[in-house]
Amino acid sequence: MNILSIQSEVVYGHVGQGAARPALQYLGHEVWAIPSVNLSGHAGRKAVTGEPVSAELMARLLDGMARSGWLEHCDAVLSGYLGSAEQAAVVAAAVRAVRKANPHALYCLDPVFGDEGRAYAKHGVAEAMASQLLPLADIVTPNAFELASLASMSVRDSAEARDAARRLGRPLVLATSVPDGPRIGTLAVTADQIAYATTPRLDGVPHGAGDLVAALFLAQRLQGADLAAALVGSVGPVYGLLRQSLSEGADEMPLVTARSLLNGPVPADLEVAGF
Repeated sequence: MNILSIQSEVVYGHVGQGAARPALQYLGHEVWAIPSVNLSGHAGRKAVTGEPVSAELMARLLDGMARSGWLEHCDAVLSGYLGSAEQAAVVAAAVRAVRKANPHALYCLDPVFGDEGRAYAKHGVAEAMASQLLPLADIVTPNAFELASLASMSVRDSAEARDAARRLGRPLVLATSVPDGPRIGTLAVTADQIAYATTPRLDGVPHGAGDLVAALFLAQRLQGADLAAALVGSVGPVYGLLRQSLSEGADEMPLVTARSLLNGPVPADLEVAGF
């Protein structure tokens, strides 16, 4: 499959494109990457340098792809962190252009703008995502904080996550980091289906897990996996990589050295719960 990925680019680490691209390529997908920001590392690190890519440059890159006739071969668009509110219009244009060239293409919106009770995206980004990108999305992959913000309601457990997900009115919502006591849940919701998986909560894990879950879940759906299989096929590998990073004392997910976990067995302590 050919996936147009629009999100952050970092020199060091596995967040944004650095999480999605190697994982998707290892699984056999082509990734066409348009950066939204160029940074030396994750923005939460000390002494990070870099800057957003201008919306104008992003639009020119997209136009070059369209003029080359490549968009008709695009199977999906994946968008994540944006460096400015103005970039949302470029992402929306990309989705419309890809759908015009290939009406069967999917759009997965990973609304990366906050976590753990606070927003960290630039001013206006969350609002631009909600108004311009959410209405276009086939799949939305917010964490619990982002879901609560988009749905304007609390998300304190799986039941509230289900209600908030359906309030978004999109075909498929994958809610990550759902509180579940000593465990943490990921909830996949459509109009008539629900799948819910939990793993033990891990502390002190590297950044990028949400970026990777979104990419893997999109890939699973593109390959025809049903809701439960797509959920397990995305949560399981990411949990395995996070657990491996902790055992190694690594500050990034070991996407290169432990890449076999991307299509390895389901971790024994991942539970698919009834709902």
